[in-house]
Amino acid sequence: MRFYLRKRRQAPAVIIVALIDILIVLLIFLMVTTTFRQQPALKIDLPPSSQSQKTGASETAGVVIAIDTSGSLRFGPDAKPVTLDRFKTELLQALASKPQLELMVNADKSSPVGQLIKVLDIAKDAGVKTRIMTREELK
Repeated sequence: MRFYLRKRRQAPAVIIVALIDILIVLLIFLMVTTTFRQQPALKIDLPPSSQSQKTGASETAGVVIAIDTSGSLRFGPDAKPVTLDRFKTELLQALASKPQLELMVNADKSSPVGQLIKVLDIAKDAGVKTRIMTREELK
């Protein structure tokens, strides 16, 4: 009679180094993909100007209204679409929370001028200082 000794099975070992590698890859992937949110939601071709000034870091950030080529408006940091009436109410709400508010107008160079004038009129009626954004003229 032969008796066989049963070998005990070892518990499966989890390789921690491989798990850390996978975790680092996932972390890098998430860091890279979240930076894409900083890109503007609306592509606007600003008109060139020889008097264009670069905005500095010391300036206070104002609220942005964007006018695209079709004349539609997008307001605020999240660039949500608004009508002229809705823009007026949201501008007044923003002005109530921050009295020294500045409105930065990003109008595409081929946007309707009438829409730009309406936005500037609403801002002037509300008593908000406006700034029309341009880009530097190529030399």
